[in-house]
Amino acid sequence: MRNDVQTSQRTSPGTSPSTPERQDTSRYSDATLTPPVDVIEDANGITLYADLPGVNRDKLHLQVESDTLTIEAQADISVPEGLTSSHTEVGLARFRRVFTLSKELDTERVSAELAQGVLTLRIPKAQHAQPRRIEVQAA
Repeated sequence: MRNDVQTSQRTSPGTSPSTPERQDTSRYSDATLTPPVDVIEDANGITLYADLPGVNRDKLHLQVESDTLTIEAQADISVPEGLTSSHTEVGLARFRRVFTLSKELDTERVSAELAQGVLTLRIPKAQHAQPRRIEVQAA
């Protein structure tokens, strides 16, 4: 797999520690964070582990088009009831990561699971890329 990643810029929130609460969230809407991803390859395919803290399943969008895998998610990290934030750098986090997948992978059989802020994606190798034993005939 070629791990081509579209880079995303994180914009500065423009708040200072002395600001008691962030009132205007419009300047955060374009900020995109690049989630850290671990890629593990074995004989049967690859497994990607992406850290997406605060993301719920309904705010997660996964797409495979041709040989491109796109992960997009949105987290709404709220302040617990009864507390007030004195400084917030990540309040409404948008995550985006793009990968170019090898033709050896079967993008029709991708499976995904989201648990405790970690997305696990399993992409098996295509049948033509699976190791197979070749039987030798006696002459």
